[in-house]
Amino acid sequence: MRSRPARPATPDAAPVPAGLPVSSRRAVLATAGGAVLAGTGLLSACARPSAPGAAGGGGAATAAGAAHGHGHGGAPRAGAPADGTDGYVDPAGPEVRAAEAARTATGPLTEVKLTATATPLDLGGGRTVRSWAYGDRLPGREVRATAGGTLALTLANNLPEATSLHWHGLALRNDMDGVPGLTQREIPPGGSFPYRFAVPQPGTYWFHPHTGVQQDRGLYAPLVVEDPKEPLAYDKEWVVVLDDWLDGVDGSTPDAVLADLRKGASGRNGGAGAPGHHPGQPGRPRTGRSGAPAPAHGRAADTSDVLGDEPGNVLYPYYLVNGRTADDPSVFTAQPGDRIRLRIINAGGETAFRIALGGHEMTVTHTDGFPVETARTGALLLGMGERYDVLVTALDGVFPLTALAEGKGGSALALLRTGSGTAPTAATRPAELDGPPLQAGALKAAGSAALAAREPDRTVRLRLTGSMARYDWAFDGQPYTPDQRRPVQAGERVRLEFENRTAMWHPLHLHGHTFALGSAAGGARKDTAIVLPRGRLTVEFDADNPGLWMLHCHNVYHSESGMMTVLGYRR
Repeated sequence: MRSRPARPATPDAAPVPAGLPVSSRRAVLATAGGAVLAGTGLLSACARPSAPGAAGGGGAATAAGAAHGHGHGGAPRAGAPADGTDGYVDPAGPEVRAAEAARTATGPLTEVKLTATATPLDLGGGRTVRSWAYGDRLPGREVRATAGGTLALTLANNLPEATSLHWHGLALRNDMDGVPGLTQREIPPGGSFPYRFAVPQPGTYWFHPHTGVQQDRGLYAPLVVEDPKEPLAYDKEWVVVLDDWLDGVDGSTPDAVLADLRKGASGRNGGAGAPGHHPGQPGRPRTGRSGAPAPAHGRAADTSDVLGDEPGNVLYPYYLVNGRTADDPSVFTAQPGDRIRLRIINAGGETAFRIALGGHEMTVTHTDGFPVETARTGALLLGMGERYDVLVTALDGVFPLTALAEGKGGSALALLRTGSGTAPTAATRPAELDGPPLQAGALKAAGSAALAAREPDRTVRLRLTGSMARYDWAFDGQPYTPDQRRPVQAGERVRLEFENRTAMWHPLHLHGHTFALGSAAGGARKDTAIVLPRGRLTVEFDADNPGLWMLHCHNVYHSESGMMTVLGYRR
């Protein structure tokens, strides 16, 4: 029998009314324990004046709804249409409501109350940092819903900044997608927002903010949509969330890291953009008071045989599995012979992970929520935002689940314990990590998930541009603004052709849809895929979910520097 948590999730906060703010800013700051505002490194392009927007779709704003200071939102540029649509589908318009009605959610309703708050977090080994999180845990409490049902989650914002919540990988209604300034207003301090939508597709997903660089704090949690007709047979389930961590370590914040990267790109702060140069935080030692290395910015210390010479720009003090460091890891217990389903999520901000379970072979069954023709491997590579489901048959003993920070020299660790034995240490390197890791391009969609063969009706070509030296990441050399639209039409088969003109790799994520890898039917179905340095990637999807949908790099520092755009459905 499979062991699963009870559903719905237990609330971690008292219920709050839906919609507008419910408490004063002073009260919110008191509840947050006097937390101070994050560093001032937010992009000036993301701090635009607010503009009015009509409410709709259960509290969501139309495309004209403006952000309140931070994030990917803001008022449309001068000359943009007053209603923010200009012939495009409104995120709360009739087309979106009709698509939601067609999903016919007749299954169970899952209701959850969630609070984003400033809180101490225990990373293990006596390390406590103050960060922002959902509730008081890292990752946030797992949410489970049932495919064919409805998820209703109210997010209360007890942070000192506005926030939002994006449901990574779900094909949901557009006004619940959680992109401030595009599909909803940001949730102000003291406010709340009732997210409610059908969940038609089972799989492994997660949720996080789409505001500034908040995702590189503790604001993330897994979302598992269970299949009421689950075809896989397994005894236990292990949700594995990978992360890179710097927030609260000797005063570091993601906002300060972004500011440092941008200053280095402009030639200040010692030239952080120079290859091989790794300055610490401005005014901070390379080793912090805690003894942990301060975050370093610039070209990563190592190269990667998969991702190239620049696998990352931020060397993190810690790498985590389920919120724990490698010298005090989380432990999953099972019996020898148990068949275990691992749901692996890369929730990192800037790190790819190469992961293996020592002494075991993994059978890959799903990627990004969709089934694939099963494939066996010793190791997997996950870019930020990617997910894989695998099956393993547990051996007898204690085994390391090791996730190497690809090209960064660090690693994360968790343990599988099925019997007696000495626990592996942080220095353990399973032999499976020495071989080439499996990547999504080697997988084929299972028959039930394969995109039907069809010639594309539209091809959208996008060049990935920018460099570490200038820190000017973008599509086609045009940094993101909220009024960007790349048109598609409902019912079309759309081909996206990406040409990476940069020396870095980019994990690209499309909201509200899944695409097939390759230009022919049969490629694995994904919502996040890696484009290698100087490489090309072609994907195809069916335009069957109307609205305004973000397409962006899931390196949070690249997206906040401009590597985002919008696919907009024409009316």
